[in-house]
Amino acid sequence: MYYSDDLIEEVRAGNDIVDVISSYVKLSRKGSSYFGLCPFHNEKSPSFSVSPGKQMYYCFGCGEGGNVISFIMKYENYSFLEAVKYLADRAGIKLPEIEESPQEKKKAGLKSVLLDINKEAALYFYRLLKSDKGKRGYEYLKKRGLSDSTITSFGLGYSSNYKDDLYRYMRDRGYNDDVLKETGLFSFSERGVYDKFSNRVMFPIMDVNSKVIGFGGRVMGQGEPKYLNSPETLVFDKGRNLYGMNAARTSRKDSILICEGYMDVIALHQAGFNNAVASLGTAFTPRQCNLIKRYTDNVYLTYDSDGAGVKAALRAIPMLKEAGLSVKVIDMKPHKDPDEFIKALGAEAYGERIKSARNSFLYEIDKIKENTDLNSPEEKAAFYRDVSVKLLEFSDDLERSVYIDTVSREYFIPKEELVQSVKRQALTYTGEKVKASYDYEASKKKAKIKNANTDDGIKTAQRILLTWLIEEPDIYGLIKDIIDADDFYDDLYHKVAKLLFMQLESGNINPAKILNDFDNEEEHKEAAAIFNTPISEEISGKERQKALNETVIKVKKNSLIRKADTIIDIKELQENINQQRALENFKIIL
Repeated sequence: MYYSDDLIEEVRAGNDIVDVISSYVKLSRKGSSYFGLCPFHNEKSPSFSVSPGKQMYYCFGCGEGGNVISFIMKYENYSFLEAVKYLADRAGIKLPEIEESPQEKKKAGLKSVLLDINKEAALYFYRLLKSDKGKRGYEYLKKRGLSDSTITSFGLGYSSNYKDDLYRYMRDRGYNDDVLKETGLFSFSERGVYDKFSNRVMFPIMDVNSKVIGFGGRVMGQGEPKYLNSPETLVFDKGRNLYGMNAARTSRKDSILICEGYMDVIALHQAGFNNAVASLGTAFTPRQCNLIKRYTDNVYLTYDSDGAGVKAALRAIPMLKEAGLSVKVIDMKPHKDPDEFIKALGAEAYGERIKSARNSFLYEIDKIKENTDLNSPEEKAAFYRDVSVKLLEFSDDLERSVYIDTVSREYFIPKEELVQSVKRQALTYTGEKVKASYDYEASKKKAKIKNANTDDGIKTAQRILLTWLIEEPDIYGLIKDIIDADDFYDDLYHKVAKLLFMQLESGNINPAKILNDFDNEEEHKEAAAIFNTPISEEISGKERQKALNETVIKVKKNSLIRKADTIIDIKELQENINQQRALENFKIIL
């Protein structure tokens, strides 16, 4: 048996989409909706919309959309049943035991098997490290100053330089090639199967629940790449996980330390700073920021002190702040990274560096200043302008005033001159920022009805009409004798229209429930996009009435023309023609 439609709807309805998504994404109210940075693609301006009225989300940037169930599926990489169970537990709804479909069983089964294989591989690497074959790796870790208890705590291991040791080990345990291909641990080719990791110290990567989802490997001796990470798999998504987060989240400290590498995290944990994490060989992502936000409001960046580390910090700061995190930057100089720093100066000195960490905004100003020759009048003026623009990032007047005082004092800029410069920059900067932040508004303006005869134009009209009916359901009473679901010719549009018209007839509008009928991911996204078609809010009164009339006429006329092509009976054809002519006098009065 499967969960009934009523039970699934009870679970969906029991989880307000704004409440759920706001625990992952920082949202700000704009009109009737909430907006934030999309967690599914990198963006600087918020185009991710969450509608409490529709109980749906939609990104005007990448097109991702759906209801609260599909959001959890997408964000957490859950199956449908896993997402329903998660949300049911969140809402305190008890679910009956069910028999999963073959497809769900296969996917859930594969994920479970991959996690089992990763666990087996981690144990294999760990045992090898402690054996004679792993002596090289063990000696390397001891030279790096790691204790046996730290090595055990992080499950560190070693992969031998034999090409297929792990592969043969897994085959002996009954795992077939079809499954092993999905692990990311092996390379399959015409010449045979090879372990991807060889002659490396191994770092098991765990999710927040301490399940092994992937691996990092540091080569012993010469070899490229120096660090190798698992590719993305069904259980491993680099952009949404952080190394060490499984331990850091239970550290009971009020902050998270963000490092660049595995050894930095391990060195900090060994020194007592068990709230350290690191990204997984990729650039920091908004999804990682949102993961951190679940456990703290305070972040310390402890990146390398070289140029690459500075650039990484400057990239991460805006994302972390957008996620609602307070950010400070730790100075590692004269040492390169936390690992080197602690070896040279000790944990106590590192603790002092945490206490003296630089406010992230002032750190950004510091870096601007470092690249400026203040003896040059032109560069000095440019520096003042750049600082003024940075100060406009604070939307709160009081907060901006506090930072103006601080910047004026620390950088010896006369306060009144700085205040006037900020005001001048606001005249142009604010307009540009608003334009950049609300690109989706431009798409709304373009949505005014055009008399295009293309197929895309008809589909646009159909999407606009369906969205309009959700936002203003009273319109249905004015058009229900003219338009029905059969006027929407595309299969998906027809299904959406049919379900929506049934809701309109019953007076219970629930677009998020309609999405439950679309199991296919692409169809689910497309259905969500239909219900989020931009309708210009700038037209009103007679213009809005005219736009609605033109939309209804376009949808109905296109439907009649299509039907006319298949009509054989003369009387039916004449009736069709009469209906088309009648549309010329059609008029809705709002």
